[in-house]
Amino acid sequence: MTTTRTATCWVSSSSSCSPRRRPLILLPHLLLPSLAVTTPSRSRPSPSSTCRLRCSGDRIMVKAKAIRVHELGGPEVMRWEEVELGDPKEGEIRIRTTAIGVNFIDVYFRKGVYAAPALPFTPGMEAVGVVTAVGPGLTGRKVGDVVAYAGNPMGSYAQEQILPASVAVPVPPSVDHQQAASVMLKGMTAHVLLRRVFKVESGHTVLVHAAAGGVGSLLCQWAYALGATVIGTVSNEEKAAQATQDGCHHVIIYTKEDVVARVKEITSGKGVSVVYDSVGKDTYKASVECLASRGFLVSFGQSSGKPDPIPMSDLASKSLFLTRPSLMHYTATRDELLESAGEVFANVANGVLRIRVNHTYPLSEAARAHADLEGRKTSGSIVLIPDTDS
Repeated sequence: MTTTRTATCWVSSSSSCSPRRRPLILLPHLLLPSLAVTTPSRSRPSPSSTCRLRCSGDRIMVKAKAIRVHELGGPEVMRWEEVELGDPKEGEIRIRTTAIGVNFIDVYFRKGVYAAPALPFTPGMEAVGVVTAVGPGLTGRKVGDVVAYAGNPMGSYAQEQILPASVAVPVPPSVDHQQAASVMLKGMTAHVLLRRVFKVESGHTVLVHAAAGGVGSLLCQWAYALGATVIGTVSNEEKAAQATQDGCHHVIIYTKEDVVARVKEITSGKGVSVVYDSVGKDTYKASVECLASRGFLVSFGQSSGKPDPIPMSDLASKSLFLTRPSLMHYTATRDELLESAGEVFANVANGVLRIRVNHTYPLSEAARAHADLEGRKTSGSIVLIPDTDS
């Protein structure tokens, strides 16, 4: 990364910025009262601020590298380019990223399944980093703080990034950078699916497609801890071994076995209480057939493509329920975000959730990470590590 100077003010920090600080985690639209960001009436912080704006007739402009998408398509549309960031504005911070979580939603935005705000854009919804600058008048954040975020704003596939300071919340010190970068979005998704969309309890039988994936792995671990009977589907023996470690009582290798027949055999013909389906087109029909009477089909992804139009008669035969939840709708309020994040961290701390970062890639090779993810060559979580060269 390099810097250039232009006219205005530039950010500097005093030597008091060096002590170790309590790690933070960023969540979308969340601000804890204990970390409230206040803006003094003056445009600049007081001289007593640890990190302050120091007017000297110029400011630092940071040049960093980022993944940029100029057109929608496959992994090949992701370009490694130089971007320029100025000083953070009021209420903002700038971070140097240290670990970036890869999620299938990143693929959806790249392909146009979900609409990005504009082209070109930098993908990514989850990262950890170190604060390198704070906006004018900002208190409660300091240069050197370790922070992370999940959700909005999109743009984590970058060496440096400007973020709203108001999305910062504490993260337990026991969670390292790669864990934090990989667990928040997936962990909160698992919490919402298991505790809000369909409340899994002891006695339920659940079917988890892509059981060795990032969210699938957490679903299996958490459902097992809740006392449910867990059935998982995977593509090969290696992933089957992982799913078993994660709490699956029964693992179905769908490339070798008939999923519907095995589920009926396992459940003595009754079917399962709920199916968690992130695959979509390839699994929809089997998911419906695997459900018990009044069962829930929770569709939360479409890695194989959009399912065909669904006739209501598919649900009527067994009085089934179908839902397509979005994490952001279940974490729309501050209290909901706090509850979801709190349960994720608590379950990481008590060992219920084991964070398995099985794959790391240089940020510049994000296209390869996407290709492997779409090709089902990965298991567990994927983390991008920012390249250190400029």
